[in-house]
Amino acid sequence: MARISKSMEETAFLTAALEGLELQKARIEAQLAQVRAMLGGKKAKTPEAVAAPAKRRQLSPAARKRIAAAQKRRWAEYRKKQSGAAK
Repeated sequence: MARISKSMEETAFLTAALEGLELQKARIEAQLAQVRAMLGGKKAKTPEAVAAPAKRRQLSPAARKRIAAAQKRRWAEYRKKQSGAAK
């Protein structure tokens, strides 16, 4: 029977330990998600859902113009109040 070198034994041992720890980590993360869901009443986020970027809605050019006009009106009112209060 051929002798297995110590480094191969160590590699196999460390690989098995790593796999076991990853399984424990996955189990613990699932339990954490459950507890968070119970505490917050929110949906539990999976690691995949956290990593995915949020999709943003596209605004039409007309909507952007309306928003810009409304913001300009608000700032004009604010400036008008500020200049009136300074006098």
